[in-house]
Amino acid sequence: MRYEYITSQQHLRDFCQVIADAEIIAFDTEFVSEDTYLPELCLVQVAADGHLGIIDPLEFSDLSPFWELLTRPGKETLVHAGREEFRFCLRALGRRPTNWFDVQLAAGMMGLEYPASYGTLVQKLLGKSLSKDETRTDWRRRPLSPRQIEYGLQDVVDLQSIRSVLHSRLNELGRLDWVTTELNDWQDDMERSESGEKWRRIGGLSGMNPRALAIVRELWTWRDDEGERRNIPTRRILRDDLLLELAKRQTSDPKRMRAVRGMERGEVLRHLPKIGACVDRAMALPDEELPKTERRSSRPQLNLLGQFLSTALGSICRSAQVAPNLAGTAQDVRDLIAYRLELGGFEPGEIPLLATGWRAQVVGSVIDDLLRGNLAIRIADPLDHEPLVFEKCEPAE
Repeated sequence: MRYEYITSQQHLRDFCQVIADAEIIAFDTEFVSEDTYLPELCLVQVAADGHLGIIDPLEFSDLSPFWELLTRPGKETLVHAGREEFRFCLRALGRRPTNWFDVQLAAGMMGLEYPASYGTLVQKLLGKSLSKDETRTDWRRRPLSPRQIEYGLQDVVDLQSIRSVLHSRLNELGRLDWVTTELNDWQDDMERSESGEKWRRIGGLSGMNPRALAIVRELWTWRDDEGERRNIPTRRILRDDLLLELAKRQTSDPKRMRAVRGMERGEVLRHLPKIGACVDRAMALPDEELPKTERRSSRPQLNLLGQFLSTALGSICRSAQVAPNLAGTAQDVRDLIAYRLELGGFEPGEIPLLATGWRAQVVGSVIDDLLRGNLAIRIADPLDHEPLVFEKCEPAE
């Protein structure tokens, strides 16, 4: 493959000028996140208008000409699983790329598995197999071998071909608008998560009371500041599981904190006074300043219906050619049930995810019919790929 290896600011400006008229710019990145507070960008691979480029951020740090190009009106930014790619651009400029199109998400909207790897999409949509030789490469090391560079480029050379196949099939299904809406909502969520309550990303918060959540928030904020100051991953300062356990115990007593398994490490013990101060601050907060808990209902009917209809969710989605993981979660199903049965827990004007947009059409309407008794679920062939079928019910006399 012919490509440009870009190692200077001037070379980057020249390359951006060459591809400036391209309507679609496909790109991917290689980064390492094991040793730094934020992921360390090590390589940017670009494909646009028949041109291939490798941008080396370890040779020069200012990639703003490329990020600026992605935000120009009239461009489409093409990626696969572009969460970190989106963040790199957002952090560099404070604004999102133009016309973001993620083939992983688009594939889920036409029934392919979600999230699907790039290799899976290339194989299923283009009938090609990709090499996996460099999956464990340390992209910080230089010089890069020709094989490493080729491995990096293969992540972008087929992106536009994949996009063409997806566009054609999504257009046949009448779902291009669905994809556009979903991608815009995804970007909105990403921007909110970058500026909002990042501490809520920690898994395992479900069921915690407001006081425990306040301790989580204090510990997370201290840990994040410490990680940024020292430029190290925050988990090296205090692991998530230890943070959650300290929040549950709600004590700043050094002896009780040291009794938590894992707290005996020297790094953690060194921070014990600061950890205790975080707990004390959270414990002293007035009730009105405590974080809100997740919406939950204690009604056993909700849990039973939620389990039953969450199981049916996969069949509903596969029948509609939508990836179940993209449509919603078990909690989304419970939220819809609680909303339809008027069990409370919603803010004024708040509507659950499965009652909005394409999800209401694909999933929400079916669940609504099941709740009203207008549909029934029956096992047709227990050995079939889709053993469950949905049948209309006769109106009650």
